[in-house]
Amino acid sequence: MVQTSLDSFNPDEYRMTLGDHLEELRRRLILGLAGFAVALGVCLFFGKEVLAIFCRPLLLVMQEYEVNPMLFMGNLSDGFMVYLKISMIGALVLASPWILWQLWLFVAAGLYPHERKTVTRYVPLSLTLLIAGELFVYFLVLPWTIQFFMAFSISIPLPDMGSPPVMTTQPASFVQVPTVPGDPANAPDYGMWFDTTQQRLKMMVAGKVRVIPFGPENLVSPQILLTEYIDLVLGMLVVFGLSFQMPLVILALCTAGVLEPQQLRGMRKMVYFIMAIVAAVITPGDVITASIALTVPLCLLFELGIWLAASRIDRSPEKQG
Repeated sequence: MVQTSLDSFNPDEYRMTLGDHLEELRRRLILGLAGFAVALGVCLFFGKEVLAIFCRPLLLVMQEYEVNPMLFMGNLSDGFMVYLKISMIGALVLASPWILWQLWLFVAAGLYPHERKTVTRYVPLSLTLLIAGELFVYFLVLPWTIQFFMAFSISIPLPDMGSPPVMTTQPASFVQVPTVPGDPANAPDYGMWFDTTQQRLKMMVAGKVRVIPFGPENLVSPQILLTEYIDLVLGMLVVFGLSFQMPLVILALCTAGVLEPQQLRGMRKMVYFIMAIVAAVITPGDVITASIALTVPLCLLFELGIWLAASRIDRSPEKQG
């Protein structure tokens, strides 16, 4: 009877001494850090463009509500520190396949063939779910969240401060600012115009374009700090990226025997109810948004996890035997 490759696998042939393990770990760490350094150089070169991409959803909402689309710094070094943070996170994301590959080469040496096969089977799915979660946040959840908070904040009315005085005579003339789509080619010094493409009030000073901040006439005029906004975006990306790993977490729990697919099917109503509450908290202000944008995807991920777990258990040797 011919033995299969799995039956003929002898772990003693692949044993390494402690010194060999440490030397291999050192080698993989150096290669991983080298890949991160290369990616960091690329991200530092394009760091300002990446920062602009992060801020784009906020600026679009500010334009929609006719609020001056600008972010502000609370400290002198905020702009540079955010630039470094975005560059380092971008480098980590860009280099993560290479770093994970080096980590996998180190770990795989201590795994059996069937264990290596199980890991490599689900790695592409994990990366796909991670990317889907990030895109879901950037194109759906983040714009809707910004829109809700912006609409609520600028709608707060001024308190009653008495009737304003009524002018009995009209002024001789009003200063009317021209509206142009963009910046005029030959604007004179101290000339002023309103850029309709960016919703910005601009002035030419000493040959350079300057932006004049303005806001709504209600009580609250938003002046959003760059650092706080970037922290919000990064936090949402991390939370949703991890939450989209739910199918693989369910699969791991069922494979380890902690849960059974049948148990999870019986918990559907309770799980759906909890997901609806979480969705309503994360995306406030709009029941439809909370239900469609978050609850439905989370429920689909839950069902995907049950299906993966049930399929794996049905294919296991113990089940087939």
